[in-house]
Amino acid sequence: MPALSPDLRKALFNLPAKEKDQLLARLVAQDATLVEQLTFRLLEGDEALENRRHRLRQQVDDPVRGFHQTPNDLLHITRQLQQRLAYHAKVTGDTLGETELTLRLLINVLRHQPEATGRLHGPTQPLLQHLARRTHDVLKAIDKLHEDYRVEFAPAVQELLPLLYASAAAPLARELGVARDFRV
Repeated sequence: MPALSPDLRKALFNLPAKEKDQLLARLVAQDATLVEQLTFRLLEGDEALENRRHRLRQQVDDPVRGFHQTPNDLLHITRQLQQRLAYHAKVTGDTLGETELTLRLLINVLRHQPEATGRLHGPTQPLLQHLARRTHDVLKAIDKLHEDYRVEFAPAVQELLPLLYASAAAPLARELGVARDFRV
């Protein structure tokens, strides 16, 4: 993004308030993510964050429990959900919610899709690599958090790791250096 020259910046700040407001509204409308962030911060109430988390929780729980024709279908759904979680964090700044929901997503896939995660072969390899990589990434994110948050996430991580290592993703997880157990 090009920087404003000092002269243009000074001229913008000297515009009448009505003109500045019109320019601001036009500029904000061009960025959908910024519109979503401002809607969240300025218009939604105190319960908005929990409502958004609840809707995402439902999305994370529903599709991974159903039947999928191929492991690639499940991988596609998992990636879409992960993108929604990342977008939620970008809009709301809720990185803890993203971490919680990512753990939930990984646990759900490993628990409810044993056919897709039980064997390491050609069709399942991309899905299993994704699960191992996401587990690795979420554990790194948790390690960066304050100890109180690590304690809060410990039960979910302690549920996730045995599921991961019981699946066919175990060799991929070992290759990435994913721990077998979680210590706070």
